[in-house]
Order: sequence, then C-alpha cells, then structure tokens
Amino acid sequence: MISVAIDGPAGAGKSTLARRLAAEFGYIYVDTGAMFRAVGLYALRAGKDPKDSVAVNALLPEITLRLASIEGEQHIYLNGEDVSKAIRTEEAGMAASAVGANPAVRAFLLDQQRKMAETQNVLMDGRDIGTVVLPKATVKIFLTATPEARAKRRWKEYQEKGVDVSFENVLADVKQRDYQDTHREAAPLKQAEDAVLLDTSELNFEQSFEAMKQIIAAKV
Repeated sequence: MISVAIDGPAGAGKSTLARRLAAEFGYIYVDTGAMFRAVGLYALRAGKDPKDSVAVNALLPEITLRLASIEGEQHIYLNGEDVSKAIRTEEAGMAASAVGANPAVRAFLLDQQRKMAETQNVLMDGRDIGTVVLPKATVKIFLTATPEARAKRRWKEYQEKGVDVSFENVLADVKQRDYQDTHREAAPLKQAEDAVLLDTSELNFEQSFEAMKQIIAAKV
C-alpha cells in the first residue's frame, strides 16, 4: 500500500491541497484534522473544556466517527451527524488543537488512522502523520508558510464568506495555534527527518499543487 503523509502548521493549505492530490493520484484522502475537530466539537457541545483531559477522556466512549466521500467531497460524521461544516469554525479549530495535546485522544484516533493505511492507498494530512501516525509512509511532505502568509489566506476566506474579523485577530489565532501545536507534550508539530520541506509563502495554489505533485510522483 502507498501512503502519503503531509504535515504542517494550521493554515498552510494542507487539506485543500491534499484533497486535490488524492483525487489526482486516486488515493483515499484522510483528513485527520477533521477527526480531531470532531472530538473537540463534541467536547464543546458537552460543555467541557477541551483542555481538560480528564473530562474529555470520559467522553471518548460516547464518540463514533465515520468518514465518507460524497461526490468527491469528504464528509465526517459524529455519532451519525454530518458535522463537516460545524467543525470548520475557529472555536472548533482551537478545540482541536487542545484535544490534540491529549494522549488518550491521540491513541483513540491513531488506531483508526493506521487501519485505514493498512488496507488502501491513502493520503493523510495533519500535525504528526510522518512522525507518529505513519512513520514509514512512502512519501512525507512538511508543508509550511509564514504566519503572516497563512493568516492572510484565512482572512481572505473569511472576507469571501462575509465574516467580519480583523486580520490582526486572525494572525493572533494562527500564532496561538502554532504555539500550542509545537509546545504540546504529546507529539508536538515538527518536521520528520526524512520529510521534504515545501514553503508555500510565495506560491499560489496551483504552484503549490504542482510542486507537491512532483514530490509524490518522484517517490511512488
């Protein structure tokens, strides 16, 4: 089986690029970030602090996640409910970062993610795919960009959706996510030693896609 691991900080464009790359190569796309967001969302809905590991751990037996591809788009189901849109808020993103630092949550999702890679060609993106989830992945890419470049992209997305938020606040959120992801005790964000580094700060989507496509094609 072929496995492609794409890691990097929040807002680097991993998910958008990964979806298209998976379609290009005919691999199954596994959005691990969506899985963490779903757990974080469940904790928020239950009125629990996502940073409270004891409280979150008590909720895990109640959680069932399922991924499905509908007309080429990946959907994630939380206890039977399609929460694909509900998990894409800043609040859910911060909750995902918080539960991502919880070893029990990581173990809960790790088993599911590895089983997917054992039975089919997959392309996964997240924070520790190449270092922890799939350490023997066929291809490893560390996708990054400056905090300012990532915040600008996210801010533009908000503007297009009519969301009133300042660039300064978006940048602050990006930097806070970076700090949480790189300083957590459980599998902190870092580049795997054998991963190819790709900085997209000065690249547009098509240029980033072509660069990643070449990296994958050269190794499979």
